[in-house]
Amino acid sequence: MKRVLIANRGEIAVRIGRTCRALGLETVAVASEVDATAAHVRAADACVVVGPAAATESYLIAERILQAAKDTGADAVHPGYGFLSENESFARAVVDAGLIWIGPSPEAISSMGDKQTARRVMEAAGVPVVPGAELGGDLDGAAAEADKIGYPVLVKASAGGGGKGMRAVRDPADLTEAIQSCQREAASAFGSDVVYLEKLLERPRHVEVQVFGDSHGNVVHLYERECSIQRRHQKVLEECPSPGIDDALRARMCEAAVAAARAVDYVGAGTVEFLVDQEGGFYFLEMNTRLQVEHPVTESVLGLDLVAMQLAVARGEALGITQADVSIRGHAIEVRLYAEDPSREFLPSIGTLLSYRPPEGPGVRHDGGVEQGDEVTPFYDPMLAKLITWGEDRDEAIGRMAAALSSWTVHGVVTNLGFLRRIVAHEAFQSGDTHTGFVDAYVADGEPLGDAPLETILAALAVAEELGLGAAAPGSAGGRADGRERALSPFETVGPWRGIS
Repeated sequence: MKRVLIANRGEIAVRIGRTCRALGLETVAVASEVDATAAHVRAADACVVVGPAAATESYLIAERILQAAKDTGADAVHPGYGFLSENESFARAVVDAGLIWIGPSPEAISSMGDKQTARRVMEAAGVPVVPGAELGGDLDGAAAEADKIGYPVLVKASAGGGGKGMRAVRDPADLTEAIQSCQREAASAFGSDVVYLEKLLERPRHVEVQVFGDSHGNVVHLYERECSIQRRHQKVLEECPSPGIDDALRARMCEAAVAAARAVDYVGAGTVEFLVDQEGGFYFLEMNTRLQVEHPVTESVLGLDLVAMQLAVARGEALGITQADVSIRGHAIEVRLYAEDPSREFLPSIGTLLSYRPPEGPGVRHDGGVEQGDEVTPFYDPMLAKLITWGEDRDEAIGRMAAALSSWTVHGVVTNLGFLRRIVAHEAFQSGDTHTGFVDAYVADGEPLGDAPLETILAALAVAEELGLGAAAPGSAGGRADGRERALSPFETVGPWRGIS
């Protein structure tokens, strides 16, 4: 492995590239036309433009990604998360092309990618699952299954994730409409309208276990992350260790996660997600066959580089660590910065980042996909960056997070910074009283953001003038005086290559 094509964008592409450079590996970025001068492109040794702005015409076109790898002489592909990362066909095409796939086998992706199949595999492996039922086309049969499970129930899409194709049903009269609504949303988002029923656990904790396997039969767990604070099934804040489970429960969950990984001969980084009820019971939710957004939390408390481990395992190397080598030190918390407006039901915000100054300091890590002067477009997920803080204990990690959030400067787009500050400052969070209904229970969606101080606005305007972010410059596609946003044809290489022959 000498040259890695990163089949992604934003902060995860920047983060993967950082480890590749540290290991002496060259990197190739792919980009849509609108992303041709984005931060992940500037951080790479080379870039290939693979299509128009829409992800369905660029980042999701497997053939163009593979052609980019061929044209640039890449010998490995890292998919990051999202896009094609859990696409069995893409993984198989990468392997069939003679390239190194930095991820689990296509077979493992397939078996865990369909939630109903995953439930059956986990049950066979002795991993507890949430009571549920598969559905056929008979809606009357669905009503009978829901009665058997007991209300409230959750209608869930069998494919995909990210909270799409999910509806909670408390009244039997609403079941049919919920099923049909989920089927429509799932078909649109994932190309499959298959849904199933699951018992809805009230106010559970969402706790996931990081697992890692190699091709030599070694599997270890890297402890848990709590991801209970969510908005509409999307994670907002993650931490390790979980403040809500004891050592005995932690041991049982981690043992179950390793069993889950072994059941599918798992190689690489994966995450087994569980729901933990108020009585301390835990149930398999799903397995993510990729690197997670929140992996820096694990890295911070274990002192490991999970991307470096992915690269090594993909090359066929053994893990190099045993379970006895893995221990938690301190506490870590991660939040996600989004360009979205909490006062307008989290409507995405677009524009130019007139000012962007992330926090710094002891125990503070910023994983960003943007820099000052970049454009935030409407075409992709609005996450701009992640902020991770570490402390010797949870109180210190919280204190550092609160201080870091208060010093984070972002102007030009509306963000959820105020929303994050309110969560971290809330006494329920500080006491560890977290569950999947936390946001609805304690933090209202909308919040008055107020006006920025006059001096802040003037400073942002001064930065904009300095960067030439006014009228479009001659020959520039996007208004940047330095011409970085020029239009590029598909597969045009931008550089420099910095030493790549």
